[in-house]
Amino acid sequence: MAMSDSFEHAYADLGEVRIHYVTAGQGPVVVLLHGWPQTWYMWRDVIPGLATRFRVVAPDLRGLGDSSRPPGGYDKKTIAQDIWRLVHDVLGEQRLFVVGHDWGGPTAFALAAQHRDAVRRVAIFDVPVPGDGTSVFFDNRWHHGLHWEPGFAEELTAGREDVYLGFFYRTWGARPDAISEAARQEYLRTYRQPGAMRAGFNLYRAMRQDILDNEAFIAAGKLRMPVLCYGGGHGRGRGQSAIESWRRVADDVRGGVADNCGHWIPEERPEWVVEQLLSFFGEAPA
Repeated sequence: MAMSDSFEHAYADLGEVRIHYVTAGQGPVVVLLHGWPQTWYMWRDVIPGLATRFRVVAPDLRGLGDSSRPPGGYDKKTIAQDIWRLVHDVLGEQRLFVVGHDWGGPTAFALAAQHRDAVRRVAIFDVPVPGDGTSVFFDNRWHHGLHWEPGFAEELTAGREDVYLGFFYRTWGARPDAISEAARQEYLRTYRQPGAMRAGFNLYRAMRQDILDNEAFIAAGKLRMPVLCYGGGHGRGRGQSAIESWRRVADDVRGGVADNCGHWIPEERPEWVVEQLLSFFGEAPA
């Protein structure tokens, strides 16, 4: 799939934060939530296929991409409320489908847990839920501890964003070119901006709060809307552990392991992702 020139870029001023977002298509709304170290651009090859049937909204999470970089609010409960205010208050949507990858997944969980009647279905790629009662979120993820250290990760990576982020882009997919050179350069354009690396690390530093928040959400009851979850089957992909995590926090979870993918599933197999999403969301009652 080629990039579409029908993408519309806009900004929503939510007071504390200014959110950059991309929209395309018409119909029921699908919100695409990216992770680290990416931006809305990770969905570029998924959006055109979804936009044939849906109104697609792909924001940059607070602090990342071309959104503003407030000093706090990087817990996923707060970021989810950014997304809700954008979609509900600014765009006027009452019900939504949500898709999340990497940190976009825990954000999708917090959004669905806070707005259980509004979120129709949730689709997740290669990420578990922190606070699900296990250590799976931390397994095989050496960088979490580094990112937790206040100020240290910023100092190590300043001026070397291409070296640090390039390691993840090259090694966490099923193949070294899983993320294209053009995509790498677009991500680096934004992560080199002042405060962007700190904002990305703050996603990790908020994890203790995320766990507390999610434990409270889970105690209030598992998610009841259908969930689709795929983990990457190669490299640093989560494999079956992703869907196992979501089954601990939601009643109706289907999916499995995405073949020929590592962590970057929507960029590694965008056409397959579109097929899965169209089928899954198409099952929902009007």
